[in-house]
Amino acid sequence: MTMDRLSGVHTFVQAAEAGGFALAAERLGQSRSAVGKSIARLEERLGTRLFQRTTRRQSLTEDGQVFYERCVRALAELEAAEAALDSGRRAPTGRLRVAASVLFGRHCAAPLLWELTRQHPGLELELCFSDRVVDLIEEGFDLAIRAAPLAAHAGLTARKLGVQMMSVCASPRYVARRGRPRTLADLAKHEAINYGRAGVSNSWRFPDGQGGERLIAVQGRLRFDDLETIADAAVQGAGLAWLPSWLIAERVHKGELVTLLENEGHHGNELFAVWPQNKHLPSKVRAAIDILVARIPERLSAEEQRRTVRTRKRHR
Repeated sequence: MTMDRLSGVHTFVQAAEAGGFALAAERLGQSRSAVGKSIARLEERLGTRLFQRTTRRQSLTEDGQVFYERCVRALAELEAAEAALDSGRRAPTGRLRVAASVLFGRHCAAPLLWELTRQHPGLELELCFSDRVVDLIEEGFDLAIRAAPLAAHAGLTARKLGVQMMSVCASPRYVARRGRPRTLADLAKHEAINYGRAGVSNSWRFPDGQGGERLIAVQGRLRFDDLETIADAAVQGAGLAWLPSWLIAERVHKGELVTLLENEGHHGNELFAVWPQNKHLPSKVRAAIDILVARIPERLSAEEQRRTVRTRKRHR
């Protein structure tokens, strides 16, 4: 009888929080029809309508709102109980949903998390690449990697993973043609390849020698929202680029790019693992955080990237 009462409750809560059956179905990995039928069975059992349905959206009825608030508390207690048991397990199991920016996620985070799944056969990985800031709680993520510790949401916890250093670079061909910038003021004389989204370019950042930073607005005719494309354009001699040191390490090793303005120092972006606050951290999340904390710093190191390149070459 207790199990019958729980049937459909999780689906109902997901639909209420998503604001509709379609998005709830996407989050649950089900069809919209399956979500609708599950909620219809729940309404029939309860003897009341939980949603007002229109052709475009579904909204909670008064009874639905009351039931939702009670269900959220009940599910939270169940999740806490499961997490308390799970935290004592040695081997992480279940589905782990992680969000990371496209380039960093693909190059730095994904190899480590794939390794984690090889170590733990009971662990499933869902890795989502996006340069937008996801809402972990609303979208059901266990973990995210961000260049800022916390969003405005109060229910998050963060742990520092390392520092992503940035470098100015260009191809030897560009330097031979346009000269080597010696100071930040020289940047105004050069063509830059900018990172930008929605028509807005990011300023380049440099230490000011007093614990702060200087923002330099650089000019250029090329603007991309993908760092790999910027690196490729720089190799082709299109201009100066400001990129993560780990990203350009192999190109520098090959002689395709040279680093510039090293006397000005390097700006660093701190990277954090961020996850929903929970009294009992599930073992799957703890295992992911542990491997990221232990291994991300070496992957952010340009020197480590160069050693990796040399190792690959020796084994060819």
